[in-house]
Amino acid sequence: MITGFAYAQDSGKIGGTVVDSNGVPLPGATIQIVELNLGAVTDFNGKYSLENVPEGEHSITVSFVGYKAYKENVTVIAGQTTELNITLQEGENVLDEVVITAGKKLQKITDVPATVEVITAKEIAEFPSFNIGEMASRQKGVDFVRTGVLGTGINIRGFNSAFNSKNLQITDDRVSMLIATGLPYGSFSTVTKDDIERVEILLGPNGTLYGPNAHNGLVSTITKNPRTSEGTTLVFGAGNQNVITGRLRHAQVINDRLSFKVHLERTAGKEFNYVDSVYVGTTAYNEHNLDRDFDALKYGGAVHYKTGKQSELIGYYGHSNNTNLAVTNAGRNQIKDWTLDIAQLKFVSKNFFANTYYTWSRTDETYAINQRTQNYVSFIENGFSEDEAWSRALYEQWVPAFGIAIPRGALFKDASERFNGEAQYNNNWNNFYLTVGAQYQLDMADSEGTYLLDADGPIEIGQAGVYSQFEYKLDSGWNFLLGLRADNHDLYGTNFLPKAAVTKSIDAGTFRLTYGRGMAVPSILNLKGNLFGGLVLGNGEGFTLTDGTKINALEVETINSFELGFKGKISDKLFIDASAYYNMSENFISPLRNIVDAENGNFVTHIGDTPVDEVSPGASTSAFLLTYSNFGSVDTYGFDLGLNYYFTDALRASLNYSYFGRSLDTNDLDNDGNLDGVVLESELPINTPANKANIGLHYSTDKFYGAIFGRWIQDYDFFSGINVAAETQDMDGDGVNEIVENAQVGRTWNYGQLGGFTVDANFGYNLNENVSLGVNVTNLFDTDIREFVASPTIGRLISFELKYNLNFFNKNK
Repeated sequence: MITGFAYAQDSGKIGGTVVDSNGVPLPGATIQIVELNLGAVTDFNGKYSLENVPEGEHSITVSFVGYKAYKENVTVIAGQTTELNITLQEGENVLDEVVITAGKKLQKITDVPATVEVITAKEIAEFPSFNIGEMASRQKGVDFVRTGVLGTGINIRGFNSAFNSKNLQITDDRVSMLIATGLPYGSFSTVTKDDIERVEILLGPNGTLYGPNAHNGLVSTITKNPRTSEGTTLVFGAGNQNVITGRLRHAQVINDRLSFKVHLERTAGKEFNYVDSVYVGTTAYNEHNLDRDFDALKYGGAVHYKTGKQSELIGYYGHSNNTNLAVTNAGRNQIKDWTLDIAQLKFVSKNFFANTYYTWSRTDETYAINQRTQNYVSFIENGFSEDEAWSRALYEQWVPAFGIAIPRGALFKDASERFNGEAQYNNNWNNFYLTVGAQYQLDMADSEGTYLLDADGPIEIGQAGVYSQFEYKLDSGWNFLLGLRADNHDLYGTNFLPKAAVTKSIDAGTFRLTYGRGMAVPSILNLKGNLFGGLVLGNGEGFTLTDGTKINALEVETINSFELGFKGKISDKLFIDASAYYNMSENFISPLRNIVDAENGNFVTHIGDTPVDEVSPGASTSAFLLTYSNFGSVDTYGFDLGLNYYFTDALRASLNYSYFGRSLDTNDLDNDGNLDGVVLESELPINTPANKANIGLHYSTDKFYGAIFGRWIQDYDFFSGINVAAETQDMDGDGVNEIVENAQVGRTWNYGQLGGFTVDANFGYNLNENVSLGVNVTNLFDTDIREFVASPTIGRLISFELKYNLNFFNKNK
């Protein structure tokens, strides 16, 4: 709409508001009169003003990443204001998607010098399940695993394990990794599904802007701003395995400056009927007193206060409480009322960003099922009562040969805390763009003496980083990027993480060539673990064996990654995203492995310079001592391909394929995982399928929406600590099969390789503008497939959701 108002000056003025198709204001949209080199940017309310515009007709261009460009000719009259209110339409294809995470700023996805997968707000809204983690299975380059009804996880580009901390996860600029273990939050997240705006998954190292442990990849969850998502959402869901869920989200704008949001979720159910084997010698026992019920409560809220036209202060608090089963590389854990709390204060403006938050974690009753069951058996078989055996099994194991109980703690307590702070400045001068920043993190891990070497109090480790990134963009379509981070760790000194990229945009899309260096810093558990009375010890100081063999203390794992890619269109309906990469990893941090060779009398004598029995009594005669170590070097390489074909605006087909391979130097004794003088391919398990693919069909209209996905994972071996899922094989070339399928292998039962083919589907119907009903089916044909070690076969899962959504913008239009 264009109207005129009096404006007392020789030139005229153009002003108005820019909104999306739902009437939601779009802050940051660019309005330009190109021939006059005159422009403006909308504020948080979507308002803009072009001052001192010469009289006459001018062509106005409005652009915002992720939306179709808008053009209109406007006549300006001297002394008057021309009002131009603009509605932008969302882009219709994957090339119009917008990402924030890659460069810590809004960018069109084709401009990003990285492979990025985006789970959009629309896809999330049309996925009728409480477990948004399932949606990662539909992305290319992502290794998705499922441990049960509740447990889902991802890995990126190789070297997965039951304790995988190589992929950094963040939520609204908060590190979403547990303090002591470094593991992703998973179900511990304080954020509910309906408050999520999008999830961005970056493949490959991204440590320059985000720091240590954005090693193989980065997963960023971004929640909704209440000012652009005002309304109330109520959800009731149910499914098989006794699943029931309820969610509430409310967002409201109080005035021009103040808005807020709150969210709440409660989900409960029962895991699949699967009981793992616990071995005492060669005798198998069922996990004792297994509780398959899970329960997750989470709630939180945020207050947004506009301190200026282009600045905002945000305060957030979130809480979660979890009871469930969790897979580890030493058996399964019974998580009991593990709480997580986060308090955050963040300031955002056009050129400056500041962020600080505090995290605290609490549990008093969580325990290791495997170890507690072993302890329990030792008491029961020696005449103790049921109650005494189960109670003492939290702390001790009975040794009949000596008639005493020895420390074999199975209880996990946690009172860990973490402080984070960050500041960043960004600006641009014509074609030159600058981002500089600094980050600080202080971990204060406290297990109250249960699973860490922290008898003297919390383990405190600080790390600080400074970073800068420069971009130079040419009108010809060339873009050059150079970044550098210096990261200082209390234990590992200063490490440098460089990044470089060249991109070239053409009409059909963008080519990119990138280099990045990443690092994985050992977690506090890697360094200071003390589990099960010393059966698992962290390797922060190194070990000495009876024969004098030295196992060096853990070092930082590094990766240098090169990637060549293209994202663009092959035709008006067919879009492609393809990338090939080559990674060079050094000082690879292994999964847990036994360093004792009891048959040859080779035991652990020292940890660092201290006799091991002073750290863990009895460890010098233990036939098992599991720890972590560094391997020498390994090269990995792969290829990711994504295709999207639009039959119509409502109907789209997708195809994703990924290949992963490695090259291990078997002549390098640094790669000798079991220290027997021979390097075997099996000693550095990649725990990643060589080939995987999925194909999907997506349909979405105002009334009906749905998707169906076929997912194929090539069978592959998986080794992690005591866990084995592998085909029958001779590991050391001596003619004897150390790994036998469907048989006991070490301290676990080997069900064989992981992988297979499944079909997932979801569909829904919008009964009216406020009410929708949806159904999601995982493993539609109930295929017998196992996706992770120490986990059940994943049967069919069905969930229903009834959603009531009152959008204030629609109501007020």
